[in-house]
Amino acid sequence: MARADRPAVTPAAADGPPSAESARRAVEAVWRIESARIVAALTRYTGDFELAEDVAQEALAEALVTWSRDGAPKNPVGWLLTTARRRAIDGFRRRSALDERYAMLAGQLAEGEMYSGAAAPQGGADDLPWDPDRVEDDILALMFIACHPVLSPEARVALTLRVVGGLSSEEIARAFLVPVPTVQARITRAKKTIGAARVPFELPSPEERRERLGGVLSTLYVIFTEGSTATAGDRLLRPDLAYEAIRLARMLVALLPEEPETHGLLALFELTAARFPARTGPDGEAVLLEDQDRRLWDRSAIRRGMAALDRAAAIGRGLGAYGLQAAIAACHASAPSVQETDWERIVILYEALGRLAPSPVVELNRAVAVAMASGPQPALSIVDELAASGRLSGSHLLPTVRGELLARLGRTDEARAELELAARLCRNARERSVLLRKAAALA
Repeated sequence: MARADRPAVTPAAADGPPSAESARRAVEAVWRIESARIVAALTRYTGDFELAEDVAQEALAEALVTWSRDGAPKNPVGWLLTTARRRAIDGFRRRSALDERYAMLAGQLAEGEMYSGAAAPQGGADDLPWDPDRVEDDILALMFIACHPVLSPEARVALTLRVVGGLSSEEIARAFLVPVPTVQARITRAKKTIGAARVPFELPSPEERRERLGGVLSTLYVIFTEGSTATAGDRLLRPDLAYEAIRLARMLVALLPEEPETHGLLALFELTAARFPARTGPDGEAVLLEDQDRRLWDRSAIRRGMAALDRAAAIGRGLGAYGLQAAIAACHASAPSVQETDWERIVILYEALGRLAPSPVVELNRAVAVAMASGPQPALSIVDELAASGRLSGSHLLPTVRGELLARLGRTDEARAELELAARLCRNARERSVLLRKAAALA
């Protein structure tokens, strides 16, 4: 993406005298917008991913002090990059005065590529250590590093949100309801693991990129899923997290426009997020699909999702797992009501998804669609098979669906017991209250 496409950050001094609050706002704005490009450029520059992230954070801390005194510079990104590179040189100097890499960087300093002295650098466009023709490759390489297979899924999510999304440890911890030290430990271990594995800062080959793309997509999917239905806590939605996943998915689509699954994932996100305004009531309570006011659905998001789904299909390789889920979401988005939804098509799409990416959750969702298309009895047979397999043991999802089906069949006592079990297993307070309300109604 060209620099002209990025939003400009207004120096704090233009709004009045410098202050700690104006500096904080300016730093947060620059970091949220440009964090991926800053860390990517520093990683390519230093060849050390952990060092790049560390010196970027040190530059942010220095900016809070300097900008509150002098105001934000005309080129905040250039200031941060220059400061971070100076910190990187200090790190290399501490490692060894004769280090070959330090000699190379010091030579660049002598040539005037970077600022010297104690004065705060202003940073012009020519000072940026990235080649405009390589910016997209740098960011894509950063995403593949953050989602590298050597990392655990939890570490991938934390590292992606930190270095690509620009979220703080506090923001990530708040979103996933885990202690801040846990998030910090995951990020630290992830950086050390990448360093120990000698993961190079480079784009994977096209063949390897296609193999590893699934890890990147699944990381964004986990982030969005937690935002669209929180696993725990007293909020059903965490929209900030979901919209961050959408932003990262849009970035990935721009970087890999020829990959149908990037479009499919973005379509799924847009079509799902379109229902957010109707999914909760005034007090934050959960509103079920059949009770939602569809006039509140975001029609612009639906149009964007449909367009992304069309692009995924137009590439010509067929829809993947995310594209199929987006097609299911499109059936809901285009229906005027639950009763008028094309449930037969949804059943077919779930069957295709089950063949492509089999999982007990997909099978459970297929059972729900079968119940709507053909009645509760055949759906209950599917659910009972799942229960017998034990593949969803401990999840509140299976007893939730089984309770609903038993209620429709008139088996009230069994249905109430299933819904009460689901409520005990559910960790989200908003979902739990719905389950308890349904169980009480059956009594």
